[in-house]
Amino acid sequence: MTQDVIAVYPGTFDPMTLGHESLLDRISGLFSHVIVAVAVAHHKKTLFSLSERIEMVKEAVKHNNLIEVSSFDGLMRDFVVERGVKVMVRGVRSSQDFDYEYQLAGMNRHLMPDVETIFLPPTVAHQFVSSTYVREIATLGGDISGLVSASTKERVMKKVLSKSSARVGSLS
Repeated sequence: MTQDVIAVYPGTFDPMTLGHESLLDRISGLFSHVIVAVAVAHHKKTLFSLSERIEMVKEAVKHNNLIEVSSFDGLMRDFVVERGVKVMVRGVRSSQDFDYEYQLAGMNRHLMPDVETIFLPPTVAHQFVSSTYVREIATLGGDISGLVSASTKERVMKKVLSKSSARVGSLS
C-alpha cells in the first residue's frame, strides 16, 4: 500500500451477515482504514434499532483494528467529506444489485467527484446471502446458521420471537 486511504462501507446491516463480514475482511486488506457506516435508514422498517445494528457490527469486527464503526444520517456525501474518505465500497451479488449500485455510483460521483466507488462481489460461499433473506427465513422459523455469526443468530431469533409474541398478544 503506497498511501493511506480511508474507505467507507455503508449499509443498513439489518442484521450483519457472514457476507458482510467476509467483505469487510477483504476490504480491510486493501485499505489503511475502513469505516463501516451504519445507516439510520428512515426509509426502511428495520428489525433492529440503530444501536442494536451498531452493536452487531462492532461485535463482528472487534478482531480488526483497521475497522471503525459509525452511524450516519442524511447524505453519504456529508459523512464522506467530514471523514476524509476517498473510496466507497459496495457489495454486489447479482446483476440487479449491479444495476442499482451503478446508478447510485453515478449520483455519488456527481455529489462527490473526488470519491471512487468500488464494486466488490462476495465470495462464492456468500453470493446468495442477504439481510432480507436472513430476516425472512428467521421469521418463518428456518435455520439461519451459516448465514450469520452465532451471536447475531441469537439476537435475530430473540428479536423474531419477541415480535411474534407481541403479535399473538395483540390478537387476544
